[in-house]
Amino acid sequence: MKTKLLSIIFVINLIFGNALSIEPDVFVQSTVNRASKLLSENISKEKKIEELKLIAKDTVDIQGIGFYTLGGVRKNLSDSDKEKYSKLFQEYFLKSFSSRLAEYTNPEIDVFSKEKLNKNYTIVNSTLKATSERPEIKIDWRIYTKNPEKPLIRDLIIEGLSLARTQKEEFASVLNSNDGDINALFKTLEEFSNQ
Repeated sequence: MKTKLLSIIFVINLIFGNALSIEPDVFVQSTVNRASKLLSENISKEKKIEELKLIAKDTVDIQGIGFYTLGGVRKNLSDSDKEKYSKLFQEYFLKSFSSRLAEYTNPEIDVFSKEKLNKNYTIVNSTLKATSERPEIKIDWRIYTKNPEKPLIRDLIIEGLSLARTQKEEFASVLNSNDGDINALFKTLEEFSNQ
């Protein structure tokens, strides 16, 4: 019943566009429902990946995550390097996200609470239901709510581990092993995207 109500609210938001703000927990549940419906469809993995990329572009602050994961190095980049990084990071993120998620056939996620941190951020708490293949998994969503009419996902914290922070550490490692050369990170992102 609750899921149905959340879906109805989300559809009303879509129809009326910017007339209504979307509560972060409603946004997360509707995003999850959208992905889950797609993953249960009888279509090719390639088609699922393409559709998941569209969902991510619509619901995730890819640029915000990208600049966060770059850390302090960002301040020293030229505008053209920032532009190149944003493009490469988006390709990297979409491929990584969609290919991992496409492995799931029917991820059932229940949103159960939210905590407003400030006007820009809300943490939405959820669980990925257990199956015979995996245990229940706790997932917290860091939602960027600066524009309440267009909330965006900024991070996923899975069992206490922040995916954005983990990514930031990986990128820092690449940069540290290459004397801070941004081109080494560009190369790493390009190689992953072209696999």
